[in-house]
Amino acid sequence: MNYLFNALPNFTRIEISPSSRDSEVADRIRSLYPKDIIVELDSDIDATANKGIMSADEFNASKKSLLLTTFKGQFFKRCPGATQKKALTCCNYHVLNLGSQCNMNCSYCYLQSYLNSKQTKIFTNIDDALLELKSMADQFAEHPFRVGTGEVIDSLSLDQLTLYSRKLIPFFNQYPKWSLEFKTKSHFVDQFLDLETVGNTIASWSVNPDYIIEREEHGTASLEQRLTAARKCKDKGFQLAFHIDPMIWHPEWKENYSFLAEQIQKYFSADDVSIISMGALRFQPEQRHMMRERFGMKSLVTSAEMFPSEGNKLRYDASVRAEMFQFMLKCFKENSSKWNIFLCMETPETWIGSFEKIPIQIPELRSVFKPLPTLT
Repeated sequence: MNYLFNALPNFTRIEISPSSRDSEVADRIRSLYPKDIIVELDSDIDATANKGIMSADEFNASKKSLLLTTFKGQFFKRCPGATQKKALTCCNYHVLNLGSQCNMNCSYCYLQSYLNSKQTKIFTNIDDALLELKSMADQFAEHPFRVGTGEVIDSLSLDQLTLYSRKLIPFFNQYPKWSLEFKTKSHFVDQFLDLETVGNTIASWSVNPDYIIEREEHGTASLEQRLTAARKCKDKGFQLAFHIDPMIWHPEWKENYSFLAEQIQKYFSADDVSIISMGALRFQPEQRHMMRERFGMKSLVTSAEMFPSEGNKLRYDASVRAEMFQFMLKCFKENSSKWNIFLCMETPETWIGSFEKIPIQIPELRSVFKPLPTLT
């Protein structure tokens, strides 16, 4: 089958490294895009090479230029939040990186202070990634590792090009205590809905009110599109999760976020959703200049009042964050106490201010935050 159900991502130049020339992804790209935008390179480009800090124009251009290459580094690692355990409460998340950069354009995207490559990259050697993952999964098969593919690239916005979901889901079926999470702001799920799952693949969405999506999450799916895609996944036996992150303060935030909670509960019950995570706007100090250059001062993000905080990031004042989290907790819990909700990359103090407990003291969250073996 072709598995192409949506408009092609709008790349204006596609480069294929020699090491990727014979890959399935390269063959698929050649069959989908015009020949005049595809360049077959004579030599490989080092996917780990540091190209220096990008300008705003270079960052914008990197979303239109695609490089197919192989990755020689470590695919599988702990979430960055795990390295800040003294300051932040970590949920033991792990990441599998199969590319970098995002073809969508959120004003707050942390990649603006993270990436230094002037192209979107897809790593075509997924079989190497699965071998690396297998060595860990075989060693720790009985431990409940949670693995996400959406750290430095959206899990599904380019999946109709790579079809990596069709390799990852059967792989994780072999390790039922491990879970695979696709995290996305797209609505592209049709390419894997025919696959069998043993119940350990989680289709998850970053969600915000349409008010925020329209102003700050450019080129992403609408809230209705995301929730409709989530319902498709639920109907096929996939687990669901939602990440209300980043919550963005604005004068009408209570009205808009309460409506978001209503919409989620209109589509799903607490039994349908494995977890909901919440996080407030945060970014590296050096990112502010890039965001203002790219989005101006009308953005709710670039004009926000932020303060130095944990993890060397700018955040809302702790009292503002706690108020927002408490409000959303009430929006869900007043209808059902069964919603599993936790905070992402937050301090123990904020946990206590919002939940009156740290997560290890909350029975329904204990398994998520219980320490796991250190991978070697």
